[in-house]
Amino acid sequence: MDDRGQNFGRRHALAPVVRAASNGASVDYGASVDYTALAEFRFLLRGFVEFSEVAARHAGLTPRQHQALLQIKGFPAGQAVTVGALAARLHVRHHSAVELIDRLEQGGLIERLADRADRRRVLIRLTAKSEALLESLALAHQRELQRLCPALSGLLEKFSHAPAAMPRL
Repeated sequence: MDDRGQNFGRRHALAPVVRAASNGASVDYGASVDYTALAEFRFLLRGFVEFSEVAARHAGLTPRQHQALLQIKGFPAGQAVTVGALAARLHVRHHSAVELIDRLEQGGLIERLADRADRRRVLIRLTAKSEALLESLALAHQRELQRLCPALSGLLEKFSHAPAAMPRL
């Protein structure tokens, strides 16, 4: 099982309900569910992920490398980009992040720097090469999101007005 699957229960409130239901317990959601809207939302999200993966490969990156570079670039202001912090943002284990960072560094896409305040910490910084790749990928992704926006907005609006159903076991 991948890192996301192993950590799913800790990060997503519905996970125990899904596990309980798959073990034969009955689940009563207490309200009607719009399966068509949920299916359409999942379809659009998966389509965007596929678009992103193809765009990354076209730019010479693996999808995971693109995700890492994007997370580094978009890191919350004031937070240091460390291996552990990047691992958390990517939902992977520390050793997986180290391997990814090694490949990015070998490709000239990131630099490792010693933290001046704490020499034990290693900070990660993008190179000019990765900045240029991200710029073109970001523009393509923004165009794709603009294309999907009407459909996604309609679905999100529908979900925002749906009654919150609490699973009961």
